[in-house]
Amino acid sequence: MNIYKIYFNHITEAINSFRSDYDYTFDIKKILSKLTLEPPKNALNGDMSTNIAMLLTSEIKLNPNEIANIFKSYILKFPGIKEITIASPGFINITLTQSTWVSAIKNILLNNDSWDKLKLGKGKQINLEYISANPTGPLHAGHARGAVFGDALASLLKEVGYSVTKEYYINDAGSQIDKLVSSSIMRYDECNGKKIDKIPDGLYPGEYLKEVGQALFEKYGKNLRSQDNKTVFELVRKTSLDIIMKMIKLDLFKLGIEMDVYTSEKEIISGNLLPDVINILEKKKLIYYGTLLPPKGIDPRNWEEREQLLFKSSVYGDDSDRALKKLDGSWTYFATDMAYHLDKITRTNGNLINVLGADHTGYISRINAAVQSLSNGNSSIDTKVCALVNLLEDGKPIKMSKRAGNFVTLADIIEAVGKDVIRFIMLTRKNDQSLDFDFKKVTEKSKDNPVFYVQYAHARCNSIFKSAETSEENLDLENLDLLNNNDEIQLIKFISLWPRVLELSAKNHEPHRICYYLIELSSIFHSLWNKGKENKNLKFVIENENKLTSARLCLVKAVASTIRKGLKILSIEPVFEM
Repeated sequence: MNIYKIYFNHITEAINSFRSDYDYTFDIKKILSKLTLEPPKNALNGDMSTNIAMLLTSEIKLNPNEIANIFKSYILKFPGIKEITIASPGFINITLTQSTWVSAIKNILLNNDSWDKLKLGKGKQINLEYISANPTGPLHAGHARGAVFGDALASLLKEVGYSVTKEYYINDAGSQIDKLVSSSIMRYDECNGKKIDKIPDGLYPGEYLKEVGQALFEKYGKNLRSQDNKTVFELVRKTSLDIIMKMIKLDLFKLGIEMDVYTSEKEIISGNLLPDVINILEKKKLIYYGTLLPPKGIDPRNWEEREQLLFKSSVYGDDSDRALKKLDGSWTYFATDMAYHLDKITRTNGNLINVLGADHTGYISRINAAVQSLSNGNSSIDTKVCALVNLLEDGKPIKMSKRAGNFVTLADIIEAVGKDVIRFIMLTRKNDQSLDFDFKKVTEKSKDNPVFYVQYAHARCNSIFKSAETSEENLDLENLDLLNNNDEIQLIKFISLWPRVLELSAKNHEPHRICYYLIELSSIFHSLWNKGKENKNLKFVIENENKLTSARLCLVKAVASTIRKGLKILSIEPVFEM
């Protein structure tokens, strides 16, 4: 059990005693749902801070400071507490004894595989859809961010006890597929001897389609166009999608990603799900024929008002009702997306996460409305939008790729820097913040490169063991009380935060917190190592000081182990030598 959990449980005990002693009747579950125990923003205020006094003030009609001073006596009864102070407006700040922190590091080392285990998920199912790029060409840099974010989130949720299904939605219907077929036929014609001087506007220019054209020519020779247009369309469509999806899956594999489920939009449309959606909405009186106001930014004079089949998404907080059918009677993309989400709801317990690109921000409210209406409010959905990635080379923008035609592919980036660098850097910003990916900076060996900084910390841990001529497995835990200088204790405190970081990352669906934590842990460790260069008494390995060396090597082991735990969640291999 981690130290924050231990003291959280102590405070829970204190709440029960306080309620009993003063005969209060407040709802403990309600209080505990809002109770926090975390490091104070200012380290001078102690090791842990709790908001319990502010939570209780509405229940017992005393001001927070009064409650805090009463509650202080209850917390002081628990072991390991050195001091308690009260900070306005009623925070209770707790300082633990040095021996408590030494016990914490000993617990970490004795229970290395289990001390940080959390059971938040309890086996609950989560469907996590991410990437879902149109199958019209190779993945690009923007897809890389969503791919890494989604995959890291899946790993994080599995780590804390959820059963996660990783899903890719193939948009293999619609006008983009018509465009793909036309582009592929042009490349087939090229293989058949037709000279192509310029790719017509509106078609995909990338050279990757030459592979599709060649495959068509090898399979059908010169006779493909002799068949009727419908047959040609289907043959080219199937070949194009097969080849491009193989490209996509290979790129994802190179990035360390394997999806569990691939779902076809075309199959959703051809199935019974769309009528099922309409049936559900009709029963709830959530569809009607009506007209919509012009969308924002559209001149009303250029807007043709027309009657459409509409979904009352505004009932669920959307800023407008949404069309389900086009003028020609075909389904809108949103309608098919509703059917797809109905499919996901029926396949899971209704816990959904969607990871979308920056251009889908305006789509969130309507899909939330869809999920609420189709699940009777029994399903939850969290939509995460990944902001743009700016590709740079020494500060200068990069936008083009010969293979793709008009963008840098994911394959280009993997070839240039490797999967581990991509996976780490893509998580060094919160998902909804734009990110600069500078090829020069992400490969340089300096403290300004976060992935190098973290990997170097792990390699440095390994080098310390080599210099001590021992290994992590051959350590004596009997001398840990010798870890008594402030820098060592601060490092122990930060290592002890790891389970809390896991918990907050998982609850908020924010895997970038793992990166932030690893960077700071590495910084604290490097700082302590550098102090050893200036003062030999602070070195990890001290000649003729076997007991102290042994204690400090235990601390190094805890650092290395925690870095590996974090990198594992990010699906990044630790580096042992540099």
